[in-house]
Amino acid sequence: MKKVLIAIICIVTAAVLAVCGSGIAARHLYPLKFSHEVEKYSELFGVDKYLLCAVIRTESGFDPDAESRAGAIGLTQITEPTFEWLCLKSGESGEFEDLYNPGVSIKYGAYFLSLLLDEFSDTSTALAAYHAGRGRVNSWLADSAYSENGRLVSIPSKDTAHYVSKVEKAYEKYLNIYSAKEK
Repeated sequence: MKKVLIAIICIVTAAVLAVCGSGIAARHLYPLKFSHEVEKYSELFGVDKYLLCAVIRTESGFDPDAESRAGAIGLTQITEPTFEWLCLKSGESGEFEDLYNPGVSIKYGAYFLSLLLDEFSDTSTALAAYHAGRGRVNSWLADSAYSENGRLVSIPSKDTAHYVSKVEKAYEKYLNIYSAKEK
């Protein structure tokens, strides 16, 4: 009887550790780094903070010094032409290298994402535009083989389709891990 009781205690303890440990592991894999800036700019620009985190995680893995082969830099991986366009739209000025600053990168990433969400009204299409560019997405939307009712139903670029899928999966993880805590 004593051995059975010890076995039950061990199984229950292992189960509790597995559940608690998986939450810790999930928060490590899907962190809320730079949360002050994410909160501030997601609220300012009306972007879901977990979607913004999913974009940052996918774009840079939360590395403020990240650089892409395409010349995008910072947490939100913005290219110089996009940064210049965002500065023009916002009436602000700045140096491209300012995007290495987490606050600046998050601000312009949230602003860019908000503009794309307003323009395309569909999260998947906006994410495709974040990755591939507005021009390419607008050309895909003009082709009925890829679009329906102003949204993409098929993404012809494998890289962009993969990117959108990654961000959407990360967004779902963020919602599952953190949004229940807020209720």
